[in-house]
Amino acid sequence: MSLFEAGRSTGRISLAEMLAGRLSQSADSGLTVVDLAEEVARGGWPGFRGRSVSDGVLAVRDYLDEIVRVDVGRVEVARRDPNRVARLLASLARNVATHAAATTLAKDTGGADGPLKDDTVREYLGVLERLMVVEDQPAWAPHLRSRHRLRTAPKRHFVDPSLAVAALRATPDRLLKDLRLFGFLFESLVVRDLRVYAQLADARVLQYRDSDGLEVDAIVEAGDGRWMAFEVKLGQGQIDDAAASLSRFAKRIDTERCGSPTLLGVIVGGGYGYRREDGVAVIPIGALGP
Repeated sequence: MSLFEAGRSTGRISLAEMLAGRLSQSADSGLTVVDLAEEVARGGWPGFRGRSVSDGVLAVRDYLDEIVRVDVGRVEVARRDPNRVARLLASLARNVATHAAATTLAKDTGGADGPLKDDTVREYLGVLERLMVVEDQPAWAPHLRSRHRLRTAPKRHFVDPSLAVAALRATPDRLLKDLRLFGFLFESLVVRDLRVYAQLADARVLQYRDSDGLEVDAIVEAGDGRWMAFEVKLGQGQIDDAAASLSRFAKRIDTERCGSPTLLGVIVGGGYGYRREDGVAVIPIGALGP
């Protein structure tokens, strides 16, 4: 479930409305950093919502262990070493919401025997995709005004960020002590929710990166070609830099061929929802909805 479905978001700021060019303001939803750490660690699993946070975290961990020990063998003819599958999941978790290459994952997964073959890692990833454990975020390919080349590697995500937390045997308290990891997991949480809301609007969630290193965390593109771009930042102090990055990105897009974005926005962990003087929207995750 998304945060809106779980009752943790007011849904005041609608993705469908933003695609139509309309933005509502929102009050502070009251979600704290501690709340978000718990949501990331427990996840959106309906069957675990009635449990305490600590019990929910353990339940997700048990579920992932069952996938490693049993489910991988059910969908794959070739026998897979559960220890290597577990190491691959941990490597994916450490590299969540990044463009980690198969080579990087292979080095982490091989263990004492040395790195796995890249093709073997890709086979493992294919199995995890079929089991709906991981779901990559594809690259967006717009027409550019500049000569920068587009990078087409996907971003790596679990279908729910709690699976990454489980793969690392982490807890909400540990996330609060490692804000860099927490930031990536928060981005993965936002992508999860955007995917849910985008499906209802006949849209998909992509990402952008070019040869100059400019990145955009999420591009929501509707079936009729309308699109909007989002940066995801856990803290309020990162809003200015994120808005500036979105403005640089917008100048590189050939809007005569791609159309202008219906919205540029920064999705944050808390606070109020509003539109800045530069036109960039600030959207707290606790107010985002379908």
